[in-house]
Amino acid sequence: MKDAAPLEGDRFGTAPAPRETRHLIGHEEAQAMVRTAWDAGRMPHALLLGGAEGIGKATLAYAIARFVLSGGAAPAHSIAVASDHPTVRQVAALSHPDLLVLRRTPNDAGKLPSMIPAETVRRVRSFFGSTAALGGWRVCVVDTLDEMNAQGANALLKTLEEPPNRALFLLVSHAPGRLLPTIRSRCRTVPLRALSDEQVVQALETLSTSLPTLDRSRFTEAAAAAGGSVREALGLMEGDGLAVRNATNVLLDGLPDADPKSLHALGERLAGDRGGALDAFVGTVEAWISDHATGRRQTHRLRLARLPEVWEKVRRAAVDADVYNLDRKTLVFRIFASLNEALRP
Repeated sequence: MKDAAPLEGDRFGTAPAPRETRHLIGHEEAQAMVRTAWDAGRMPHALLLGGAEGIGKATLAYAIARFVLSGGAAPAHSIAVASDHPTVRQVAALSHPDLLVLRRTPNDAGKLPSMIPAETVRRVRSFFGSTAALGGWRVCVVDTLDEMNAQGANALLKTLEEPPNRALFLLVSHAPGRLLPTIRSRCRTVPLRALSDEQVVQALETLSTSLPTLDRSRFTEAAAAAGGSVREALGLMEGDGLAVRNATNVLLDGLPDADPKSLHALGERLAGDRGGALDAFVGTVEAWISDHATGRRQTHRLRLARLPEVWEKVRRAAVDADVYNLDRKTLVFRIFASLNEALRP
């Protein structure tokens, strides 16, 4: 397998990375589509797996990779390869000779770049230009396309335009609509829906074997608040995430008359938590803004023209607080001041 040093960012704590996860939850339609195309001898040369973060896109990509690289060694109507198959171990260890993974990896200084370097993407040409080591398919997983700049995207496009025989691209994206139209047009788009609350709970139960500190009594609450994302549920269960979400929702529902004491208390809670509290706070506010922008929620008369501006203020304030370790209480008051401004007639 051609890849740089392992990246710990593709896992959550000690949870298995997507390439190591053998029990795929949900996305039955996508799995059936792959199996049908394989059985008919009509596998697309590129699948664009799109959907929200944390719903299992990368896990599905590696499941498809195992299936294809094993030569379809799965029971009828399934893409699940037996756990004792050599391909399963090779993909988990990133050692399969016919698998190329493009992702962000730490540089020599140990820092993670914000984008997949273009020189990394250019390895696609030589990878697909050579003969498959095991005489079968060659598979390239890109996790994610959203982390590829224009140079990298153009380098990838060159091979997508003229794919060799028995080559498969598995492209993961959180926002397929923002990708280059020329890339989208050369892929079969596979839109993936958020998981149900029950499926999120099922995933948490599975993960609890490798994350023994997870509190099973909170699984249902975390799943209901996670919007179908296992990653979001894990984040909410880290530290004060769930409590912060609940406190933030109470304050949002109280706008424009949010209780100052409660704002102070929320700021104090964020200041004392270095787990998932900050992400939970920002995510809750963003979801509240999104719900009003799309009409899913109508508890306030927000000026629609102001919503993009408020959204940007929230994101910028959150990034500054995280990067520069700014005072969390100040962050809370800044964000609620912006929301109050948007509520003015």
